[in-house]
Amino acid sequence: MVTSTDVAAVENVDAVYTDVWASMGQEAEAAARLRAFAGYQVDGALMARAKKDAIFLHCLPAHRGEEVSAEVIDGPQSRVFDQAENRLHAQKSLMTFLMGVGS
Repeated sequence: MVTSTDVAAVENVDAVYTDVWASMGQEAEAAARLRAFAGYQVDGALMARAKKDAIFLHCLPAHRGEEVSAEVIDGPQSRVFDQAENRLHAQKSLMTFLMGVGS
């Protein structure tokens, strides 16, 4: 499904995933992106449109009050720190493989 509304995008989904509006290296675009995305924030009202047991994901670092509200990222549906931990283990495994450890 392709949609331009955040409400339609999260309706009855299992997971809601967002990212920062301006990543590293895009600092010159930050002000324009803040204006362009100002109406799009994952907050409690938006999460309420997802399934009751839906989880919230974000690759971090997050900007509370911009792409996500504090109530969501710090709330019970948030899995951002589990996600970051899993990414850490995947990165360690990749480094081990690339260094030829255990070959």
